[in-house]
Amino acid sequence: MLDRPRSGERALLLHIGLTRPCFDDELEEFRALAESAGACVVGEVHARRDRPDPKFFVGSGKVDEIGARARETKAELILVNQPLRAGQERSLEQALNVRVLDRNGLILDIFAQRAATFEGKLQVELAQHEHLASRLVRGWTHLERQKGGIGLRGPGETQLETDRRLVSRRIRHLRDRLERVERQREVSRKERQRADVPTVALVGYTNAGKTTLFNALAGSNLVAKDQLFATLDPTVRRLTLGRGTDVLLVDTVGFVRDLPHELVAAFRATLTETREASLLLHVIDASDPHHEDRQRQVEGVLEDIGAAEVPSLRVYNKVDRAPPDFVREFDGAEITKHCVSAITGEGLAALKDAVRERVAGARVAGELRLKPEQSRLRARLFDWHAVRSETVEDDGGSTLAVDLPAQRWRQLREEEGLSADSIRQKV
Repeated sequence: MLDRPRSGERALLLHIGLTRPCFDDELEEFRALAESAGACVVGEVHARRDRPDPKFFVGSGKVDEIGARARETKAELILVNQPLRAGQERSLEQALNVRVLDRNGLILDIFAQRAATFEGKLQVELAQHEHLASRLVRGWTHLERQKGGIGLRGPGETQLETDRRLVSRRIRHLRDRLERVERQREVSRKERQRADVPTVALVGYTNAGKTTLFNALAGSNLVAKDQLFATLDPTVRRLTLGRGTDVLLVDTVGFVRDLPHELVAAFRATLTETREASLLLHVIDASDPHHEDRQRQVEGVLEDIGAAEVPSLRVYNKVDRAPPDFVREFDGAEITKHCVSAITGEGLAALKDAVRERVAGARVAGELRLKPEQSRLRARLFDWHAVRSETVEDDGGSTLAVDLPAQRWRQLREEEGLSADSIRQKV
């Protein structure tokens, strides 16, 4: 039987600042995390430490203050905004007689609630087991080593060792299953690469409006909620940008400051989509007063996962809710920032044009003369929206004014046996 204190929904938040007080945006984010997990916040306690205490993380005097506040508010759970070691978590629980959960455990709980697909559930379970593996050390009294004596001598394996072995076995099993899922995704990625269709991935801080923007651009109907980590699994939709350019738009999991390493490892399928994208749309909440700090946090995560070198555009979303002093025009020869509203549609057309210019690269424009028997090629050009105008000739053939990406033209030449000078270039 577990002897840990029972947990409920009434949560007391413990904000601990290391070497400095917690900033307002950090406090707001941790409250949002707690509420996203379904907790009812009944109080908050603030602390500051130059270095973590080895036993409690905070000092013994602060532990007494937390205990008094927990009894006053009838808190059933203490949520700590810092990652705790297993021993610190256990010592706090013994001193307070209230369940204690650190920041990483809280995020894992939110992910467990959000996971809906087979892959997402596997990813979350793997992260939870890897987090649990570090908590087996002195976590529960039933895991104490066997005592000697008549009738108590066993085969020599303690309960702790048994649980460690079972957790390790489960972790290996989950990794094997996720590797199979990753191989399936790799096949899909290679098919997309073979089709020579660029991939555009939406990245950004959680709750920046990525899924709403994804729906607005791709005409999709993914569930978008005003909560943290509403999207866990990568979702791919084809997006037509006009002038013969199509891309695959990918919605990814939102980032957060100090994302737990267990989640980074478990969600490598989502992160692979980010690393291998042709272009990243870094979605930033223009209505967030701390959006500059959020932007730096996302850029740090991108660097950690090896995606810092992928070309990107900064997209300021929710400009309809931005403060009056928000600057919508940016100086500089190259525009790398775009202001949009996924709700009202403001700026979406200009964003599509910018994406098309970045992913299409060189273009080929001119006149292409087709014979009557080349109807299949004509149909392909119309499907790609590459035909600007058409003139039907007396012999049943046609002359098309075309404008298409250079890579599409190379594809046509290889598949249809066209010569390099089939298109008469416009001067």
